[in-house]
Amino acid sequence: MMIALGFLISWYAIRDIKFSVLINDITEINPWWMIVALGCILLYFLLEAVVTYILVKSSTPNFSFRDAIRVPLVEQLFNGITPFSSGGQPAQLVVLVQSGVDAGKATSALLMKFIVYQAMIVINFIFSLIIGFDYLIDKVHALAIFVLFGFLIHLFVIVALLMIMYWYSFTKKLVNFCLKPVRWFVSEEKYLRWQHNLNNKIDTFYTESVRIGHQWKLILKIFVLTFFQLLFYYLIPYFIMLALGYYNANVLMITSLNVLIFLVISIFPIPGGAGGAEYSFEMLFKSYVSNGSKLVLAMILWRILTYYLGLILGSFALVAKPSKMLNKNKS
Repeated sequence: MMIALGFLISWYAIRDIKFSVLINDITEINPWWMIVALGCILLYFLLEAVVTYILVKSSTPNFSFRDAIRVPLVEQLFNGITPFSSGGQPAQLVVLVQSGVDAGKATSALLMKFIVYQAMIVINFIFSLIIGFDYLIDKVHALAIFVLFGFLIHLFVIVALLMIMYWYSFTKKLVNFCLKPVRWFVSEEKYLRWQHNLNNKIDTFYTESVRIGHQWKLILKIFVLTFFQLLFYYLIPYFIMLALGYYNANVLMITSLNVLIFLVISIFPIPGGAGGAEYSFEMLFKSYVSNGSKLVLAMILWRILTYYLGLILGSFALVAKPSKMLNKNKS
């Protein structure tokens, strides 16, 4: 459905452009800069896999890098097909549990990764705001409101997650309170068993969170890797513009505008920010790409790399068997 919607949006964007003009622009694309752009998104996936591997390996020594690679790809798939990218985190947890990682330890590692990721988004936003907000206000007033709203959401998420991670007693009480209605639908024995298992997972989660939180060298390493992970993602529109022949593009401004687009996409409820992402890209980059045909082409190429490629690779990663299952089959 999302791929079909993408085709519909792309068709709507190119409906007034002559087919011959579009074909001519496609043939003039510099393939080497497109390979660089492709390399950026693949490095984005790879670095997230490295971050996952480092965090999980610290508590689960038998965790393999092959299983770590599955995590960001499956995340991309479920982020792309659920509103507000809400399915990515649960999907990562399922993949890690499939790989033999304890659910509490996996949750703690994913939460730490997510907090660092959100923190880097907020830091990048502040720098991008300094560089590109005047341009945003000048060119597209309405998007400025969405950008600020997106920033507040990401900031709220970080604060909420930190509270969950370190406010242990409150978290336990809240979870047990939310579990009480389940008592109406299951037997007392099953309810008590579920409550016991859930409390054990919370204990493991808290212990792992404290352990990881005190490993400052590890956290610093994760911050550095996440910084470069996001940098590669933010650079993709710049290399697409170089591929289309816009060699005078300001790399700092283009990167900053992509940071702002990232925040706008996050508040659109439609999976993948469909519609909002394309509109934001066109509005922010039309001053740099004056040719209407090339602007639409740049937008389509950007969406293919940053959205649809993740759906395709994530689909393959989803059906791939974890190392634990492969080893069982071999034995």
